[in-house]
Amino acid sequence: MKKFIATLLAVGISAAALAGCGGTADGTTQTVSTDGSTSMEKVIGYLSEAYMAENGGTKITYNPTGSGAGIQAVSEGRCDIGLSSRDLKPEEAETLDAEVIAIDGIAMIVNPQNPVSDLTIEQIGKLYKGEIANWSEVGGSDAPVVLIGREAASGTRDGFESITGTEDACKYTQELTSTGDVVQTVSTNPNAIGYASLASVNDSVKLLSVEGVTPSTETIQNGTYKIQRDFVFVTPKNKELSEAAQAFMDYASSAVADEMIEKAGAVSVKR
Repeated sequence: MKKFIATLLAVGISAAALAGCGGTADGTTQTVSTDGSTSMEKVIGYLSEAYMAENGGTKITYNPTGSGAGIQAVSEGRCDIGLSSRDLKPEEAETLDAEVIAIDGIAMIVNPQNPVSDLTIEQIGKLYKGEIANWSEVGGSDAPVVLIGREAASGTRDGFESITGTEDACKYTQELTSTGDVVQTVSTNPNAIGYASLASVNDSVKLLSVEGVTPSTETIQNGTYKIQRDFVFVTPKNKELSEAAQAFMDYASSAVADEMIEKAGAVSVKR
């Protein structure tokens, strides 16, 4: 009998421990599905890994489809949390809620061979509208400007065009489906210019300052770097999340997550 009671206690302790680290009493795994912005890949990756390390019974999944597709997915109930690198449009906000998780600077990038190091927002707008077609017009070499951007559903594109006043006016040479593709394309073309999430920029491209301000944590958080947008978690309005999804949401929007957000190259929200 004593052995039987001891066994029961051990099972109870194990179940409590599992529940305490995010699992369920029967040992099953809870899944939280996220879908959307490719620019948020590093942010959602760092947040998910840190959260799952502390909550072993929860699995966070990520489907990199783009902001527009992520918003549509959560609206249609195909995922728990939509990921968007733009704010909700008025019609979307009628049925969806948005929580700003982090801030991202939209970096302007050129090939390392390009001598241009700074542009104004007006110059950027004119470049992308085709009004400036040669780099020599902005202090560069005598060479045609190759305009690299994102596809129509991209939140990065939406943010970039709204800030630079180029909505429906850009004369793109190439429209690409991910931030990584933009960086790669610019890195291999000496005449290319592109825009990308700051968190995705690497040494293969040259980072431009905009109106004398280089994107950084400080300049994004204090607003002096003007080409920036929010990273947003999107959830259904007036509908409760699952217990696991709500717990992850609470974690990602708390100060505890700031370290992971900064490791991912984004900027934490001032609290």
